[in-house]
Amino acid sequence: MNWQHQLITIYLYVCKHYQNYLWIFCQRMSNYADLKFSDEEVITLYLFGVIDKNREIKKIYEYADRHLREWFPQLPSYTAFVQRLNKVADVFAPLLEMIQQEPVSKNKENVWLMDSFPVALAKQGHRFKARVAKELADAGYCSTKKLYYYGVRVHVVGRRQAGTLPSPEYIGVTGASSHDGKIFEQIRPQLANNELYGDKAYQRPDAQEVREAQNLTVLTPIKKQKGQKYLEPQDQWFSSAVSRVRQPIETLFGWIEEKTGIECAGKVRSYNGLMVHVFGKLAAAMFFWNFLRVSS
Repeated sequence: MNWQHQLITIYLYVCKHYQNYLWIFCQRMSNYADLKFSDEEVITLYLFGVIDKNREIKKIYEYADRHLREWFPQLPSYTAFVQRLNKVADVFAPLLEMIQQEPVSKNKENVWLMDSFPVALAKQGHRFKARVAKELADAGYCSTKKLYYYGVRVHVVGRRQAGTLPSPEYIGVTGASSHDGKIFEQIRPQLANNELYGDKAYQRPDAQEVREAQNLTVLTPIKKQKGQKYLEPQDQWFSSAVSRVRQPIETLFGWIEEKTGIECAGKVRSYNGLMVHVFGKLAAAMFFWNFLRVSS
């Protein structure tokens, strides 16, 4: 599929769902607002730009201004484009939900995989002075990347798919300080009659009670006891087996980062901008995977 067909596919999809449902999430404009450049065009241009691997809004705008004027003749100034994008920030989360609800081949018997990844507004020492999007973002630590940062954490529960990336079914965003185990406790009631694989952060002291109550088996690598230098051979084997099963969700995160650059949000300057960055880039990545990948 060439870029023209990709752009048209995105635009038709956005128009269909915007007119049916998504419009209710947009901020109201004044009676004198200039809407020659429509909300559908704003959303389409952002999604297309991210899919085309333009990681910053300015790069997306510059590309559109240079190459897509025939497609978007009413494209406003850069400042006006950013303002319009922030006004439709609340559209991207329900849009992502719609994209993931589209009929695809999902085996409900496939096991759950759960993990999270960081989105950093400021890293290391800069995190102490960061104040952007305080409604949600805060300071935390990512043990996987050994990174202290200020920002948010994206939590994903997906179904393992044979031979391909997991299919995300639950996606949530919390402050960076929110522990994976606490978030799992909130979403656990939605998960039942299956197995869930996670890292050590999801280890539970009440695993047996959860198994009996929900028929949900939570499997994680085994932690070493205090003072223990090495795991027993059978524990090492079990931990390696669990890690191999949950590896695809790490691959999913790596693919999303490579496709969108979502983990670096240093240019974000507001809460709405953060919502566009997180949910807009996730929506773009999942739209490409579900609708454009096969034809590319």
